[in-house]
Amino acid sequence: MSKGLSLCLMFMFSLAAHAENWPAEQWQTGPTTSGPALQALEAYAFPPRDDVTRKGIRTDALLVIRDGQLIYERYAAPTTAQTPHLTWSISKSLMATVFGVAYGEGLFRLQDPALKFYPALNKHPDLTLADLLHWASGLDWQEDYEYAPLKSSVVAMLYTRGHADMAAFTANHDAYAKPGQAFRYSSGDSNLLSAALKNIVGPARYPDYPWTALFDPLGIRHAVWETDAAGTFVASSYAYLTARDLARVGLLMARDGRWGDRQLLPKDWVAFNREPFSHVQANQDEAVPGGQWWLNRAVDGAPTPWPDAPADTFAALGHWGQAMYVIPGERLVIVRYGDDRDGSYRHNELLKLARQAFALKVQP
Repeated sequence: MSKGLSLCLMFMFSLAAHAENWPAEQWQTGPTTSGPALQALEAYAFPPRDDVTRKGIRTDALLVIRDGQLIYERYAAPTTAQTPHLTWSISKSLMATVFGVAYGEGLFRLQDPALKFYPALNKHPDLTLADLLHWASGLDWQEDYEYAPLKSSVVAMLYTRGHADMAAFTANHDAYAKPGQAFRYSSGDSNLLSAALKNIVGPARYPDYPWTALFDPLGIRHAVWETDAAGTFVASSYAYLTARDLARVGLLMARDGRWGDRQLLPKDWVAFNREPFSHVQANQDEAVPGGQWWLNRAVDGAPTPWPDAPADTFAALGHWGQAMYVIPGERLVIVRYGDDRDGSYRHNELLKLARQAFALKVQP
C-alpha cells in the first residue's frame, strides 16, 4: 500500500469515527456498556422502593444518548419507551425552545416589552420577554408546592382560582422588584411567555406551533401539551413526551440548535439559553438559571452546583425528579423521568455515576 493511499484511508477512518449520527424515525443504537460502573448507576437509579410510603428514589425511565446514538435505556413499569411521561417543569425549557424557532423567524426581540404581545400586562409596562425568560419578571410570586399550598401562587394557578386563564392570573400579581433585577423562580412567568407566543406567531398558527416549529422537524410523534381553558399552552407544567422524544430536544441543544443540515434554532438563541442570568446570587437554587434552562455554572466565586459534572452541563428540570441533562463536551444527553416525593434524589449523584459509566474521553 502506498503512503498516500494509507494517509487517505486514515483520514477517511477519522472522519467516520467522528461522523455525526442523527435519529431517523428511530434512534440508532451504539455500543452497550456493562460492568461495575453501570451496576453502581442502576443501584442508585433503580433501588428497591416502598411504593406505599413513596419514600426513596423512583426512576421511571433512564436513557442515555452518546454521539447521537442510543446506548442505554431502562424503564420501570408502567412507563415504557412508548409512554409520553409528564415532564412537569421541563415544559418550561421546551417552551423556550419553541420560542427560539419564532426568534429565528424574526418575530420578536428579547428586549421587546411583554405588553406588546400580551396586553393584560398593562400593570407592568417595563417587563420584557428577556425578563420572563430569566424568571425575573419582578412579580410577587410564591413557587411553593405541596409543603405550603395555602400560600402557593403556583397551586392557585394550576388548580384553583387561576386555572381557567393562567397567564391572566399571573399578570394580575403586584410587583416586588423592578423587572430584570432579581431572580425568583416562577411558573407564572413561563405561562406569560406562552400567552405572549399566541400573538407573536398569531392565533391561527399558535395551536399547532409547537408541532410545526419544533416537534415535527425533530421527528417527535407522540407529544401531548395541555392548554388551559383560554387555549394557552401550560408552559409551566403540562407537556408530555417519551424519553426518546425528549432526548431529541437535548441533541438539538447539544449541537447548538442544528438538526442535520438545518439550523432550527439560531446559535445566539442557544447561547442566550446557556448564559447565566446576571442578577442571581450563588446558592440561590439547585442550579444557576439561564434562559428557562438550568446551568452548572459558578456564580460569584461559588463552586458549580454539580461538582462531578463539567461546567458546560446544562439541564431541563422538573418536579419530582424529571431531568434532561446535556453535556456537549462529552457528547452526552441523559433523560431521567421519576417520581421522587421525599427529596432524596440528587442531580450531581446521577450525573457522576452516569459519566463514570458512559462518558468517553474527548480527543482535542
